[in-house]
Amino acid sequence: MPFPYEEFDASDIATYALAARASKVNVEAFARPHRKGADLAAFVEGLPAILGAADFKAVVRVICAARASGGGIIWGFGAHVVKTGLAPVLIDLAERGFVSAFATNGAGIIHDFEIALAGSTSEDVDAALGPGRFGMADETGRLLNEIITDGVGRGMGLGQSVAAHLAGVKPPFAHASIACASARLGIPLTAHVALGTDIIHMHPAASGAAIGEGSLRDFRYFTSNVAKLDHGVYLNCGSAVVLPEVFLKAVALARNRGIALAGLTTVNLDFLRMYRPQTNVVTRPPAGTGGRGYSLVGHHEILIPLLAAALVESA
Repeated sequence: MPFPYEEFDASDIATYALAARASKVNVEAFARPHRKGADLAAFVEGLPAILGAADFKAVVRVICAARASGGGIIWGFGAHVVKTGLAPVLIDLAERGFVSAFATNGAGIIHDFEIALAGSTSEDVDAALGPGRFGMADETGRLLNEIITDGVGRGMGLGQSVAAHLAGVKPPFAHASIACASARLGIPLTAHVALGTDIIHMHPAASGAAIGEGSLRDFRYFTSNVAKLDHGVYLNCGSAVVLPEVFLKAVALARNRGIALAGLTTVNLDFLRMYRPQTNVVTRPPAGTGGRGYSLVGHHEILIPLLAAALVESA
């Protein structure tokens, strides 16, 4: 049986007045053009109240509210945040009361340590891998492993061990080191390590027992910090796997102890929206708490300073 071409008759469709329709966008939410000479606060206020810009302004408000109420603000950061030169920005926020704890991965500790010691980091892997030189800097491999083994042996966590050592030796570039700032300001720094992922694990001084014990101890320190996030904020900056997984387990432990984490706000900042940060940071933890999760997409070296500047202007 053939199927004919039959034109649909739209002559009597039902319509309604445009003014009667509920619309998602209206001119009150539009951006305001920046005026020459206006300050950053005016720039942020002039962003449109739409999509990512609305989320950005909401994140600024909720972080400022957490700071005012003592709700706790934890900054989790991957190594790329350090490698893009953002330590001074995070240190300044810590000095201004916008940080209750820092958390990073093993690579984050390594890059921060090299910055403190030498004022430089991030070797050319492509050039070094072929000749077998990748990851073989003596001070990084030998000293960091010795610091971790010694500190963990004295009952400290991995991040705390590095911070305490650097505070004692006063390295030449301490002003640019988050670990040094952590010790100076009394702000916990935890490091969460997957064995075999970091260059210091290739060195003979590496102790699996010390690294594992120190990182597990840091997980428990981190969980204590997460448990204090009632009406607080957790920010995951540039960690696609390790920190989102660690954060989810910390939330699970806190909830197991009956800690509701009411009003929890979570924020993920990265180049892309990826599965684990979106699921384990943005979506699952704040669900049912009265809080909300946000995903801010962009380059760390632009987005984090912009957020920090907005916080400074709004405080």
